[in-house]
Amino acid sequence: MAIRERLSGNEAVAIALRQINPDVFPAFPITPSTEIPQYFAQYVADGEVDTEFIPVESEHSSMSAAIGASAAGARSLTATSSCGMALMWEELYVAASNRLPLVLALVNRALSGPININCDHSDSMGARDSGWIQIYAENNQEAYDNMVQAYRISEHKDVMLPVMICQDGFITSHAVENMELLEDEKVKKFVGLYEPDTYLLNKDCPMAVGPYSVTDYYFEAKRNQAEAMKRAKDVILSVGKEYGELSGRSYGFFEAYRLEDAQAAVVIIGSAAGTAKDAVDRLRDEGKKVGLLKIRVFRPFPAQEIAEALSHVKAIAVMDRADSFSNQGGPLGAEVMSALYLGKASAHAINIVYGLGGRDVRVEDMEEVYNALFHIIETGDQGSIVRYMGVRDKEFGAGIH
Repeated sequence: MAIRERLSGNEAVAIALRQINPDVFPAFPITPSTEIPQYFAQYVADGEVDTEFIPVESEHSSMSAAIGASAAGARSLTATSSCGMALMWEELYVAASNRLPLVLALVNRALSGPININCDHSDSMGARDSGWIQIYAENNQEAYDNMVQAYRISEHKDVMLPVMICQDGFITSHAVENMELLEDEKVKKFVGLYEPDTYLLNKDCPMAVGPYSVTDYYFEAKRNQAEAMKRAKDVILSVGKEYGELSGRSYGFFEAYRLEDAQAAVVIIGSAAGTAKDAVDRLRDEGKKVGLLKIRVFRPFPAQEIAEALSHVKAIAVMDRADSFSNQGGPLGAEVMSALYLGKASAHAINIVYGLGGRDVRVEDMEEVYNALFHIIETGDQGSIVRYMGVRDKEFGAGIH
């Protein structure tokens, strides 16, 4: 029977990790992810896990230690946010290129500057091409569920790639919600023991680790990473289905909310999806055909599946909580629009950057997004493809412009 609890997202992730009982957890504190190793350190002190918990001197060191532990055949992880992730940047690429099945609990926070400790997705989106699988949560329940599934995906023999489990800083990490936990034994059985057939630092199979990769080998290594990411799609779906049979909560690449007959749709990642759902419900009550596509898996990017899910929609707003500073909007917008083009979609599509540095997102703001889409449908005038929501502007005032 499921255990009903009221927990913050950080508590939920820490409990999932207690149930998994990883071998090694190096950590360095940074807001708003600090509570995850803090809670876990208490589990270590109380003897509830036998994890080797290592306080290190920086986030670069925490990822380095996690990499070393994984290379030695241990199940390892760390947690961080924002500038902490930036400090471990080179190590993210090392973990992925060495095909290490470790996990990062990332609590999304804006990157400096200016200095800001609140939520946006600039940290994880900046690392989108580092070779890590990226899975995002809308709420605390999903943060817990995603973490329970993480090692099953990462350690699968067809994948062997690191996984980044992302949730929105303060919005989910510190807010308390009602949720359901699985019993400890069910999680342990679902995740299983980590018994790798081989690993980089296996003394019985000595090899050079981290040597200079000459031109004759580097390209092949990167192609192998790409193929593993491609294979991860089927594994993510399989694990999500099996988890659904266990918990009653199945997971795929995305969630389609009231999308089946929608004329206007929003594509979004993270906690603002809940706000958008409330807007969808309000507008549906008014007879407007609106829907939502909430992206859960950003890497590997499910381009074909997204295009198919949106194939019947007339106008689409792709919402980005990060800006690429490319004069073309944000990273999610670029990839969804590419998917729509390759899928020969006929819908008008715009990209809206929102919520940077923790800027609030209200139901009324999302209703305004849908109203903008209906204006496009009715007039055929797409207007500005890249827009900004909720930023103060001397010329246009507040709103979407």
